[in-house]
Amino acid sequence: MTAIEPKTAARRKVANLAFRSIVVACVVLGLKLAAWYITGSVALYSDAAESIVNVIASAAAYWAILVSYKPADQDHPFGHHKAEYFSAVLEGVLIVVAALLILNAVWRSWQHHAPIEQPWTGLAVNGVATVINAFWAWTLIRAGRSEKSPALVADGKHIMTDVVTSVGVFAGLVGAVLSGWQILDPALAVIVALNILWQGWHVIGSSMNGLMDRAVDTQEHMHIRDIISANCKGALEVHDLKTRIAGRATFIEFHLVVDADMSVGDSHVICDRIEDALKAEIPSVRVTIHVEPDDEAKLPRGTTAVPFA
Repeated sequence: MTAIEPKTAARRKVANLAFRSIVVACVVLGLKLAAWYITGSVALYSDAAESIVNVIASAAAYWAILVSYKPADQDHPFGHHKAEYFSAVLEGVLIVVAALLILNAVWRSWQHHAPIEQPWTGLAVNGVATVINAFWAWTLIRAGRSEKSPALVADGKHIMTDVVTSVGVFAGLVGAVLSGWQILDPALAVIVALNILWQGWHVIGSSMNGLMDRAVDTQEHMHIRDIISANCKGALEVHDLKTRIAGRATFIEFHLVVDADMSVGDSHVICDRIEDALKAEIPSVRVTIHVEPDDEAKLPRGTTAVPFA
């Protein structure tokens, strides 16, 4: 197997999942629209409205993933990794739009209230859609984290939110039917709208962090330090370690201080050893090492502690 084949396999896996997500979203939307049509429930309408967002967001995620895997070119020398963040931001915006549509439907329902028709049939259809969504959300989140795909993770989390709200709607409508409290129907829709508004804000915020070159978390930062420390034998010091995340890729750069009399070839051997160790531990890592002479060191000569300043 060549070195390129694993990357190609990962790209195909993520792209296939993104495409299947469009198909699943369309099936679920059809089921939820059917449940709403059967019952006339505004709460089930709110559930279907969120599924419309799922279809659009899944299509955007598929496009973004295809773009993000394009190799670096003259205009984009660092690659196209951030394309997935644009998809996630769009999904967050669409979630907010869906919430506003739901609130508008609730207002109309309160003005022209109608009883729920054939509730058990509608709930059964909606239940099937919820089960499909739950399985697919779990699949997307697991695969997205494994492949470091923000678009898949965002899509999966949004669908999982849809699952949670669907379960709440199901339980609430069962209570409304059994108790005869029809006011529960629009009240549930308001809860759904507020919940997905919160989720939309979270999705937008997470994506903006990526677009703003957010650093890796503290635990990952310390892991990177440990890898460098374990493989920098022959160097005097490491300082100015910086990281940033762009989609699947993690960018790492730091300054490596060596003896001023060390040859370029010997310092390059140290750099290669560190870079190979980082690539073995962190998928899709990009490493930049700036080699400096010992007069650039920030720690006193002879320091025996971990060579980080």
